Amino acid sequence: MFREHSEGNSSGGAGRPLKIGVLTFHRCINYGSYWQARSLVEGLRARGHDAVLLDYQCPRTDLIEWRCAMQPLLPSRSSREDIRLYARKARAFQVAIAGLPLSEPFPLQDPAAMELRDLVIIGSDEVWNLYHPWYGGYDVFWGGGLPARRVVSYAASFGNYDAVAGIGGHWSDRLNQFDAISVRDDNSRQLVSSVLDREPALVLDPVLQFPVALRAMSSPPEEYVALYGHSFSEEFAQAARRWADERGLKLISIGYRNSWAHEQRIDADPFEFTDLIGGSRAVLTNFFHGCVFALLYEKPFACAVSPYRMNKVRDLTAALGAEAHLLHGDDAPERFSAVLDQPLAGGITEAIAQLRRQSEAYLESVGV
Repeated sequence: MFREHSEGNSSGGAGRPLKIGVLTFHRCINYGSYWQARSLVEGLRARGHDAVLLDYQCPRTDLIEWRCAMQPLLPSRSSREDIRLYARKARAFQVAIAGLPLSEPFPLQDPAAMELRDLVIIGSDEVWNLYHPWYGGYDVFWGGGLPARRVVSYAASFGNYDAVAGIGGHWSDRLNQFDAISVRDDNSRQLVSSVLDREPALVLDPVLQFPVALRAMSSPPEEYVALYGHSFSEEFAQAARRWADERGLKLISIGYRNSWAHEQRIDADPFEFTDLIGGSRAVLTNFFHGCVFALLYEKPFACAVSPYRMNKVRDLTAALGAEAHLLHGDDAPERFSAVLDQPLAGGITEAIAQLRRQSEAYLESVGV
């Protein structure tokens, strides 16, 4: 257990660079997972530290990840042509991930095999989601067996594991061994504070805290709306399409097939994804990082509410005063116009700036 490695000066001293390992879901074939992992590790490296992503290996979870990537719309099955495009996207992710700062590989089930680190930072992403279909319940994401002098979290989340479910004794014991804890949503804050005698810090997702994904954009040849997500309700799809058609705007679906879009960019790589979001007039999504990237590029956005991602998008928009951007399919057309035809409210930008300062204070408190 990591407490066994507490000897020596582990605080970072007077600006001493630390050997930092970031433990997150960096191998997921998902734009948000890729960019939050890259943003955090590059943000730490920009602060002068030797930071790498801890490159655990697990053939079982890799196989599940690829199966999900090939058929993301289940129970609706993708066509052979779409599977070919999803495979091209997955291979592009493999190339992008290989280019990240990675540790020497080690088995997911044997974290003790990794090199000793001054500090391990667990997060962002749903690292504590006990309902996660393939990573849920792995002890390593709770600090178990890590050879590190200190272990902290940054922007960790329980995802759709709701606060009312509570945390069992084993997991609360694990959390109690962390040297510092920060989370990215109020649901996770409630879960942590319910079992510990300390309140975790609320911090920004790394994509917003360290905006390495922000790229200069040239004007696109025609205006379009970026569509990111899948399995939207028929009501939301019809309302969104109606809004776009009335304004002569093309809907471009990124990463997944949405039959109601005008154009499909299923095989977009992580960099094409940011370009498409950055060049858009507005963003339609039902994903947490769809909201995050809309905020990063200061785009008007509408997020369709879904039970699976409700905790994340509800708490993000509530923290920023952006609750009006959560829409249901049966909302009046005026709701879509209200959030998509106008620039983001100035208060949202101010709230992001405040949370950036809050996140910076947390990072300084843990010596990075």
